[in-house]
Amino acid sequence: MKPIAHYSTAALLLASALVLNSTAATIPPGVQLHASQTLIRNNGSEPETLDPALAESVGANNLTRDLFEGLTANDAEGKTVPGVAESWKQTDATTWVFKLRKNAKWSNGDPVIADDFVYGIRRFVDPKTASTYAATFGIFLQNGMAIVKGSKPPSEVGVKAIDKNTLEVRTAFPVTFLPELMSNNNLGPVHKAALEKFGKDWTKPGNLVSNGAYVLKDWQVNNRVVMEKNLQYWDAANVQLTKVTYLPVEDGYADVKLYESGENEWVYQVPPGTYDKYKAQYPKEIRNSPMIGLRYYSYQTQDPVFKDLRVRKALSMVIDRDILAQRVTADGQAPSYSVMVAGTNGADVTPYEWATWPMEKRVAEAKSLLQQAGVKPGSKFSFSYNTSEYHKKMAVFAASEWKTKLGLNIETESMEFKVLLKKRHDGTFQMARNGWTADYNDATTFLALIRCDSDQNNNFNCNRQAEELINQGSNSTDPAKRRALLTQASKMIMDDYPIIPLLQYSLPRLVKSYVGGYSLKNAMDRFRSKDLYIIKH
Repeated sequence: MKPIAHYSTAALLLASALVLNSTAATIPPGVQLHASQTLIRNNGSEPETLDPALAESVGANNLTRDLFEGLTANDAEGKTVPGVAESWKQTDATTWVFKLRKNAKWSNGDPVIADDFVYGIRRFVDPKTASTYAATFGIFLQNGMAIVKGSKPPSEVGVKAIDKNTLEVRTAFPVTFLPELMSNNNLGPVHKAALEKFGKDWTKPGNLVSNGAYVLKDWQVNNRVVMEKNLQYWDAANVQLTKVTYLPVEDGYADVKLYESGENEWVYQVPPGTYDKYKAQYPKEIRNSPMIGLRYYSYQTQDPVFKDLRVRKALSMVIDRDILAQRVTADGQAPSYSVMVAGTNGADVTPYEWATWPMEKRVAEAKSLLQQAGVKPGSKFSFSYNTSEYHKKMAVFAASEWKTKLGLNIETESMEFKVLLKKRHDGTFQMARNGWTADYNDATTFLALIRCDSDQNNNFNCNRQAEELINQGSNSTDPAKRRALLTQASKMIMDDYPIIPLLQYSLPRLVKSYVGGYSLKNAMDRFRSKDLYIIKH
C-alpha cells in the first residue's frame, strides 16, 4: 500500500487527545452489594483455547478478556477505555504512542512493561504461532501482512518499546480506530518467561500468568472454567466479583433449565421461538438489544458446484429472511442482505436489489439460474453447523426453503463448535453455518470475512478489483471518500455471492435481575466481569 501524501491536521489533533483513567464497576448511589460477589454465566460453548493469540470464538474471547488486558479495553457500554495504557496520542498519520500505567502487574507480581506487548504482538503475527487472526489484525500493522505471509521476520512488525512504560505502534496506513482495535487481546501482552517455561501447557491452571482482573483457578473441559479475582491487578480495589464460573452449555433449553434451577445466572441465548414466552415469564430478567454482528452461511466457493456464481445466487435468493426473523428465531433480529449491518462505521449497507422482489419472482429467477448452471432438482448438498437447537432450527428452515422452492436435497451435519471452526478453516464443507460479531466498530471488521488474503475468509473467494478499492479506501484520509470506496468494494464482493447474509445479531438472553452492570447499550456484547457486581437480594 502506498504511503499517504497528506494528513488532515484537524483529525490529527482530535486523535492526539490524551485519555483519562477509567476504573471498574460503577455502582449507582443507594445500591447495596450482596455479601457474596460470585457469578455463574453460560458461555455458549467449550473454548478452543485460552491463549489470547489463538482465541477466535466469542466464547474464548470472553474468557481471555477477563484473564488478560490489552493497551485498551471495552467498558460495560462497549466504549473504548484505557487498559494497561493510561493514555495515548497519535503523533503522525501512521504512528501512535501509548503510555503504560506504572502500577500494571502480572498475576505473579511482575510489572507489565512495553516489551511484554512487543513480545505478544510479534508472537501473534509469527506464522509459527498459526493464529487464525494474524492476517485479520496484522494487516493494520506496519509490515504485518509481509510477516504473516513469511516474507519478513516478526521483529519487523511496527511495535517498539521506547522505554519500559512507552510503546510505539506504527500502522501500515492511517488507522483512525487503532485504540479500539488494540482492545482485542490478540494484540495484547504475553508473559514470556511463563510461556517459555511451560510451552503448550502455559494456559493451564497453575501455569497461566495473566494481567487481567482475574486469574485462572480451574478448567474442566466441557464442564466449566473458574476464575478468581487477581489481587495483583492494578484496579483490583474496584473489582467487585471475587469468583466467576463460565459454563460451556451449547443447548439453549439445557441452558434455561440450569437458569431456572439456580445453577446458572446468565443464559447465553434463549432458544429460537421462545423469546416472547420468557419475556412474559421473566420481564425483569430478559435482556435483548441489537448487536453489530451478522448471522450468515458460508459457501465453499472452490467446491465444484459452488464455483458457479449462479448456484450461489440462487440459494441466497429463495431464503425468506422475514419469515426466518419473525417466525423461526422470533427474537428481534433484523433480516440482512449485506455483509454490512446497521450501525457499522465506515461503509453503507447495500442490500441486494432482489430483496424487494415478491418471493414468486425470486424463486422463478433462482430456478432459471440453477437450470443455466446445470443443477437439476433432486441434487444433494451438505450443510454443516455446530450443535445447538438455535442453529439446528435455522438450518432446518433453510433446508426446507431449498427443498420446497428449488427441489434441492440438503444433508445436515451437526458437530461441536471447535470442530466446525476447524472444518471451516480447512475448507472441508460445502455450506456451513457462520456468524461474526464486530471486533471493533468499522467496516473493515466485516470486510475481513470476504477479503482475498484474510484468515477469516472461510469462503475462499477473492475479488482483486475490490481489494484494490479497499486498499485505496484504507489509504485515504478523507472519511467520505473512504466510506464510498469501502461501500463500493463490499457491494462488488457481495455480488460474487461468497456468503448468504441472513440476520443482524441480537442476543436475547436471561440475566438475573441482581446482576448489576449489564448494559443494553453494549452493541459489541463484550462484558468484562470487572464491570459487573451482585446486588443484595
